[in-house]
Amino acid sequence: MLLDTLNWRVENDIDNILARPIEPIEVYTSVRDSQLIGLSGYCKQGRPVFALGVGLSAYDKASADEYVQSHIQMNEYRDRVLLPMMSQKFGTYIGPCLKVLDMTGLKLSALSRIKILTMISTVDDLNYPEKTEIYYIVNAPHIFSACWKVVKPLLQERTRRKIQVLQGSGRDELLKVMSYDSLPHFVKQQGSSSSRRNEGKISSCFSFDHSFHQEVYAYMKNQADTGKPNGFISKLNSFHVQVPDETHEENLEGSNVIVRTIKNTLKGMGDEETALENGVAELHVSNDQLNQS
Repeated sequence: MLLDTLNWRVENDIDNILARPIEPIEVYTSVRDSQLIGLSGYCKQGRPVFALGVGLSAYDKASADEYVQSHIQMNEYRDRVLLPMMSQKFGTYIGPCLKVLDMTGLKLSALSRIKILTMISTVDDLNYPEKTEIYYIVNAPHIFSACWKVVKPLLQERTRRKIQVLQGSGRDELLKVMSYDSLPHFVKQQGSSSSRRNEGKISSCFSFDHSFHQEVYAYMKNQADTGKPNGFISKLNSFHVQVPDETHEENLEGSNVIVRTIKNTLKGMGDEETALENGVAELHVSNDQLNQS
């Protein structure tokens, strides 16, 4: 699986995907309006909490490729910027995130979007398998059971085990793992009567005007304009690549893919990493090294 993921990253130039913002900006905002996702905050352990408006995401204002590209960019921004930032803040490695899926507005017609949803879920299942710790499903209407029967067989078993369906908005359960400030807006709006009175003041993390989306878009534009990463990715002192635990011949091929991935990553780090890039210019993995791993 590791080799497949590394090949996928190389073949699709994933290391540079954050330097390819969806343009023009009108198309990008259309994607944001029809593929509802946002960062609502962080749980008590520092894991990012992503909110997804599954029931109201229409996926009808851009191409399937643009929706998949946007999804991968969110994944990469999480892995390169948010997770290293929180790991540094908490002084320990933080690898996965939490996702809260809002089923408000879900209809049987959502099954017509099964192709694009399958494309996105396959990307996560095969290439980001351990990056989501739990999927919380909230505000599930009666029709959810029928839709779930269709979607469930399309998911990997490891993904199905992570799904928890909460009653109503799931507010009480979610407050066990995150503060009120980190609750998605659709959970806050379904809370107490005092919350409902302030409903108009609760900002949607789905909006392109939300600070998270503004930061992501600015980050991508910076990468596209300068070709040099900013934020925590340029400050990392090391990174780890695990040697595949396969047969000897497969290891030899896998090592070549790993070397290419390391070199491509360093090339994207700009002038400040030139010395490090030169240091691996002749990097090779020998038979003896593989035998020792």
